[in-house]
Amino acid sequence: MRNKLTITIQPRYVLFICSICCLVMIILSFKYEDQIAPVKTAVGTVMTPMQKGINSIGQLVSDEIRSFKKMEKLQAENDALHQEVDELEYNNKILQKDKYELDNLRELYELDSSYADYPKVAAHIISKDSGNWFEVFTIDKGSSDGIEKDMNVIAGAGLVGLVYEVGKNYAKVRSIIDDKSNISGMFLETNETCIVEGNLTTIEDGGYLPVGMIDKGSKIKEGYEVVTSRVSSKFLPGILIGKIKNLEVDSTNMTMTGQLTPSVDFTSLNMVLVITELKVDLPDEAYMYDE
Repeated sequence: MRNKLTITIQPRYVLFICSICCLVMIILSFKYEDQIAPVKTAVGTVMTPMQKGINSIGQLVSDEIRSFKKMEKLQAENDALHQEVDELEYNNKILQKDKYELDNLRELYELDSSYADYPKVAAHIISKDSGNWFEVFTIDKGSSDGIEKDMNVIAGAGLVGLVYEVGKNYAKVRSIIDDKSNISGMFLETNETCIVEGNLTTIEDGGYLPVGMIDKGSKIKEGYEVVTSRVSSKFLPGILIGKIKNLEVDSTNMTMTGQLTPSVDFTSLNMVLVITELKVDLPDEAYMYDE
């Protein structure tokens, strides 16, 4: 097979030839301006629409580039605004948490003032049983902080429950709404006694605890406050439990029953006060087992 002849011209020669051609065309255009005028006109007639088209395309490309740059700028500003919003939301959550902690501390301070005669230790709740209610929970204070079994726990406006298990750095609390709780109570206005029963079912269904053993002839009225009685074996006297409602004579026709609305919200506990004094250590108290 015969090999084809390949001619290679270096780029610099091509550039040189094009330059010479351009120079010759410029000289001719000046020297023979009148003769080549029709050619210029014809070329202008052909080139002008093409130039307009090229200019339009160039303008469109330029507009698209500016639009793209503007979008990039807007995207950067949008990202910066999103970051600022995220930071504001985070700071807002921190402020809400701080306010919640402050409200808890203020509430505990007021509660501490209400029971100023009792020594106390503040504690955070670190865990609880499953469910919406704080019937059994764990606090972050234990024997190393002076916590002992059967110490009273308070929060909100009154009684929460009793410590029933103690470790070195933790303690477990059974609240008054737990089914195993049974409290000897006393009506603050009349000093008459009653029994407040722990009952998670009535708390869940109606937000109250059953109250029994109320003397049929008593002058108790709805809204009277119930506090821990002096004859309780574990609960210190005078701690608010809640208020009575829906009084009625029971089936025996000898005593009355009622419903008690607790003074503590057992759905949102966070901090508590543990009274570091046991009922058995108080002098001259008569006891009656109530749990």
